[in-house]
Amino acid sequence: MDTYPMKLVTIICEALAREPVKRLLAEVGAHGHTLFTVEGEGAHGSRTAEIQEFANIQVEVIVQPDVAEKLLLRLQKDFFPRFAMMAYESDIRVLRREKF
Repeated sequence: MDTYPMKLVTIICEALAREPVKRLLAEVGAHGHTLFTVEGEGAHGSRTAEIQEFANIQVEVIVQPDVAEKLLLRLQKDFFPRFAMMAYESDIRVLRREKF
């Protein structure tokens, strides 16, 4: 079995950032993403998904390491000051490298 090293970037943010984040993913070279509504509790209290516009979303994208770096830098510079958001990357290995 051949596997290939990639990065999984996870972004958790307010739903208002949905479209800007999707545009950013395309700009930095991501070829696809997974997005879903999430609930949770943290430093700023709890956030439920009862009202779509005020919910949190989670976006996951698998990318090459250089794309992950560009994405995280842009999030930090352009998005963190404007949106309630966090992001992190994980090392992963994929089977179908050509999909990413």
